[in-house]
Amino acid sequence: MKQAVVAVSKAVIRGLLIVVPVYLAILLLLKGMKSVAKLVQPFTALLPDWVPAEDLLSLLLVLAICAVIGATVGTRLGRRAREWLERSVFERIPGYGVIRSLTQQIAGRSRENTWRPALVEIEDALVPGFIIEEFEDGRYTVFIPSIPTPFAGAVYVLARERVHRVDVPFTDALRVISRWGSGAKNLVAAMERREGVAPTVP
Repeated sequence: MKQAVVAVSKAVIRGLLIVVPVYLAILLLLKGMKSVAKLVQPFTALLPDWVPAEDLLSLLLVLAICAVIGATVGTRLGRRAREWLERSVFERIPGYGVIRSLTQQIAGRSRENTWRPALVEIEDALVPGFIIEEFEDGRYTVFIPSIPTPFAGAVYVLARERVHRVDVPFTDALRVISRWGSGAKNLVAAMERREGVAPTVP
């Protein structure tokens, strides 16, 4: 029964990570096509009547705009514009920064220090968790997920000495949580390699 629940939970999470971005992309594409429909209307007469000219030309125009934007963000000016847009608009949206960091961690592309796997001292135990942010005085904000649902849990602000970073991929730590702790010995081994000795839990 436990294995079945784990398998279903993992399947749901993987499915959401695939379906949600695709669904949102399709919605944005349709919205974009509707927005540019008036721009392509003068050219619809150039195509045969049996061709859905307005929809086709709207789709091509939206894809062309996406291609131009994609090419532009690779330039220095484009990167500056994207950073300005993120700071001025997207980061004002509640939860945007956390979600962006989380998706980058899952994709293995993040260079940020958020959502870093750690073993956290809670009472008399070491608990798998993730570092969300670091204070200027050295304390950490950590997220302790529930088992076996990695994206629900509790948030703690703890002293540095109670938070032990582990050098493992984000997905490996996520897998330990979704499997009711199976594989946690690998997290402990990674922590001990990083620190040289096992920590003393009060």
